[in-house]
Amino acid sequence: MVPPPPVCPHCGEPLPDDVLVCPSCHQPVDLPAVIDPAAAPAEAGGGAPEPGPAGAPDATSAGSARPRPAPKSPGRKSGTAPANPFAAELARRLTRVAQWAEGAAPLGVDIPRLPAWAEEAARSSWNPEPWAEAVRGIERIAQKRIVAGFEEWQRRTKARLTRLEAYAVDSRLERDQIEDTLHAARTGDIAQALSTFQQVDRVVSLKERHLDQAREELERVVALLRDMQALSIDPPQDPTSVEDDLESELRAGKLAPLKQQIRALRLQAVNRLKAGLPRYIADYGDYLLDERTHGIATELEAEELARGAREFFRGHPEEGLRRLRLLQQTHGLPPGRASRGPHVH
Repeated sequence: MVPPPPVCPHCGEPLPDDVLVCPSCHQPVDLPAVIDPAAAPAEAGGGAPEPGPAGAPDATSAGSARPRPAPKSPGRKSGTAPANPFAAELARRLTRVAQWAEGAAPLGVDIPRLPAWAEEAARSSWNPEPWAEAVRGIERIAQKRIVAGFEEWQRRTKARLTRLEAYAVDSRLERDQIEDTLHAARTGDIAQALSTFQQVDRVVSLKERHLDQAREELERVVALLRDMQALSIDPPQDPTSVEDDLESELRAGKLAPLKQQIRALRLQAVNRLKAGLPRYIADYGDYLLDERTHGIATELEAEELARGAREFFRGHPEEGLRRLRLLQQTHGLPPGRASRGPHVH
């Protein structure tokens, strides 16, 4: 008769041969402690114990000799778990994979992780080699995914560098570091690859931010000059020629001189507006009042005129002129100003 298979000491489910973790409850299985129904003592079925050899003392009789203790498993102390030299190595390698996952998160890479129950099983296993192979497999998958993530990052970053180079921003060092990152990742030095990647991404983002700020300031000052022109207030310089000159400076990568020119030009424009805008606002207010006396509702336009004036005198000339120009586009200029053309009072 074939003996029944061993069962899990935790949940009682049958166990396959040579398993380290119960597939039903996911608890580690101590193989010598597995409950084997075939090895159950005869007392459990109500039968009498088999007699010992003739002449041997009876363990149940009075005065009998003390029974011998069960032999202990070699290499382990009673009541303590076996020492597992793999536990420290396992912790170190799992920590490293966790660091890879954190560093590769900006790449959009998903790194596989060992479940918590499997980590515990690996730490307490008598045979750590299968778990070591599982961790090696996770490391191989992680490296493959990180390399793929770096290849996509390389494509995107080179496009960003091409844009910077169009504005004379030097990016030779970043291009070399991108190649270093890919080489380190492909040769297994993931920590070095992630460190270089973070440095390159930070520097490229900083250069882009400086360039974008310079372009935004350029566009704002040109828009300010155009709004002045539209409101019949002479700008300090022609907006079209100014835009061409500033764009040339930007394309040449001369960001510091460009910002100085923009600040000086904006100061000149604000000074002219301080002289000419109050008269414009007064003229436009008279225009709206005249329309109101002829039965035209102008309450909304008057509120917008007041908002534009308030923004300017609060130190936001671009926002103030933007509102006034929108009002002019939707409601028109006062007849006298429209015929006089650009001027300064």
